[in-house]
Amino acid sequence: MFTGLIKDIGKIERVIDNETGKVFVISTPKLISQIEVDDSIATNGVCLTATEIKDDTFQVQAVHVTLEKSNLGELNIGDKVNLELALRASDRLGGHLVQGHVNGKGELIEVLQRGDNWEMEFKIPSDLRKYFIDEGSIAIDGISLTIAKAKENSLVVSIIPHTYENTTLGVKKIGESVNIEVDMMAKYLENFAKFRN
Repeated sequence: MFTGLIKDIGKIERVIDNETGKVFVISTPKLISQIEVDDSIATNGVCLTATEIKDDTFQVQAVHVTLEKSNLGELNIGDKVNLELALRASDRLGGHLVQGHVNGKGELIEVLQRGDNWEMEFKIPSDLRKYFIDEGSIAIDGISLTIAKAKENSLVVSIIPHTYENTTLGVKKIGESVNIEVDMMAKYLENFAKFRN
């Protein structure tokens, strides 16, 4: 379980193809001392397991279905990724509960600067639209964000300078894909309503 509060921006150092999918070697000098083998690490919002640690890098394996469902399959050497360590019982829940189970991919379609802040609009999969409301929560590339406006086929989020500068949103380009995880409470409510009827 995660909070959607990004702790560091990691860098892809190596990408290794294997029968299972891809192995990523990621550098994070800031977090490496806190990572142990078998730890869960949200990587662009995808929960992955650290399988090896060396110097200031850790290694994770992403299977084929994860690569297809998320933007991890598009990563190359030198790319940046959002990193968050798993939530501990003593941690503050500053964002919202994020599972690290990506529901689909969106696409950045517009960026507008509003004073010191930014507005970003993302095209979203049609099957996920029902889970989003104005002022609701969403995780985009693992970042806990509040939806400013939920449109018919897209949604708008407001980005403060700290988030823009300390996540990959600051380098995201129009047309690039993002990982989307809906608020789990929305899915629980949907499931409850289905069985109640």
